[in-house]
Amino acid sequence: MRGRRLLSLYRGSPSAVRLHTALRWASCPFPAVEAVVPPRGRILEVGCGHGLLSLFLAMSGPARRVHGVDVDQAKVDAARSAAGRLGSREAEVSFDTVARGWRPHDRVDAVVIADVLYLLEPAEQRRLLSACAGCLGPGGVLVVKEVATEPAWKFRWNQVQETLSTRVLGITAGGDGLHFVPPSTMAGWLGGEQLGVESRAVDRGYPWPHHLLVARRPRPAP
Repeated sequence: MRGRRLLSLYRGSPSAVRLHTALRWASCPFPAVEAVVPPRGRILEVGCGHGLLSLFLAMSGPARRVHGVDVDQAKVDAARSAAGRLGSREAEVSFDTVARGWRPHDRVDAVVIADVLYLLEPAEQRRLLSACAGCLGPGGVLVVKEVATEPAWKFRWNQVQETLSTRVLGITAGGDGLHFVPPSTMAGWLGGEQLGVESRAVDRGYPWPHHLLVARRPRPAP
């Protein structure tokens, strides 16, 4: 039911946007991501694309104030149009375009990054994660959904799909190539930011090796 309502927000969008959001909903474990995001507070999604996850987070948690940012103006416009179809009390969500190389700096309760980092070179991935970690106060959460490099058959299938999306169809901006960093490496980076890290696969029922990292800023001892 939530998925149907979510996708209905794009009914006035171009057919390519409607198709992309429908495929994105079907192929990504959004509920698993949503379940680890705080139920209230300021939530930032980095690389929000058409806004599907930001809208889902806002609709699933009315006490959340969700803000999505992306480098693609056309996708942000589609996200804003979809948000405009929400009821006045249904959710609080907003979107903005940012420049390439942008870093977050405002204090938030959670940062969410889903299927974005692999489009950046590893050193840039680490810098962005460090900046996101720096936005978290005590108890803040950084949620990263990426793909693992195992099992090998799922990883190979994902590589084929992403190559098609970035280099053939141009659906995703991947000018710097595809850079799949193992989740264990990312977990090490996040641990170096003094965050407690939980790492787990969320690929059951999917032909893609979805993986979730949940990094929390500890609260001070009482």
